[in-house]
Amino acid sequence: MVDQETAEVARRGKLLYTERLKEKLEREHWSKFLAIEPESEDYFLGETLSEAMQAARRAHPERMSFGMRIGTPIHMGVMIK
Repeated sequence: MVDQETAEVARRGKLLYTERLKEKLEREHWSKFLAIEPESEDYFLGETLSEAMQAARRAHPERMSFGMRIGTPIHMGVMIK
């Protein structure tokens, strides 16, 4: 079972993606990996999910980020603090 904080990071990350980032990122970065830090609304791209999540962690080491592959069904991949 996912704890409330993790579920909230995922919810906010999905919302930011669908409302603000999806159109642009799917057009320009199809199939790349994405990490979104919901509090700052910063996002990071990578060739792998690990690469994108590591970039998010370097920028926001104390926060969780939502991760996914651009252009595929949205699945949760949340970085634990």
